[in-house]
Amino acid sequence: MITNSELHYQIIKGIIENGFAPTIDNLSDILKSDTEEVVKKLYDLQDYHGVVLHPDKPKVWVIHPFSLAPTNFYIKSKNGEWWGNCAWCSLGVAALVNDDVKITTTIGAETKQVEITIINGEIQEKNYFIHFPIPMKHAWDNVMYTCSNMLVFETKEQVESWTKRHDIPKGDIQPLEKIWEFSKKWYGNHLDPQWKKWTMDDAKTIFKEFELDDMIWNLEDSKDRF
Repeated sequence: MITNSELHYQIIKGIIENGFAPTIDNLSDILKSDTEEVVKKLYDLQDYHGVVLHPDKPKVWVIHPFSLAPTNFYIKSKNGEWWGNCAWCSLGVAALVNDDVKITTTIGAETKQVEITIINGEIQEKNYFIHFPIPMKHAWDNVMYTCSNMLVFETKEQVESWTKRHDIPKGDIQPLEKIWEFSKKWYGNHLDPQWKKWTMDDAKTIFKEFELDDMIWNLEDSKDRF
């Protein structure tokens, strides 16, 4: 029987090695299972918030921190190239590939392109910020929208004008370096064959550890996983 953990592991491993997700047939061969069982488990993994599939077929669209469709965040190392769903996810990709990387994005998903380099585990550009406008307790209401709004800015003042210009609520603004350290902890288990989704209590503990105490990070009490 295929578990969420081993299915998740094989997908993440395939993306890191190849730049794209394994097919149903690939997963069937790797997991020594028939394709019907793989499809069923993909939908189970989606219910577990471990993957986002295309609406009309069991094909991986997103498996955090990776996107399998183009986004505003492109991560490149000497060993591969990937898309991240958002600023937070792009740092998660960097943590998982465990290599020197260059993240290319645009400020506020507008016209100014910037590059963020991570060398020997250290961010070289230290003056950027990430804006988190969507409350974490609603992150999975529309996870694609949530991710698309976690963007890089040069100053907190930029966030103020950007939110007014686009009629998007102002949320929490955090330094890039702090979210880099947070991302290493948050995504650090995603290439573990025994991976499990963080529980709500786990998430609260990690948020507290990194002093993410704005109301945006508040979570309700629940036995569900984040």
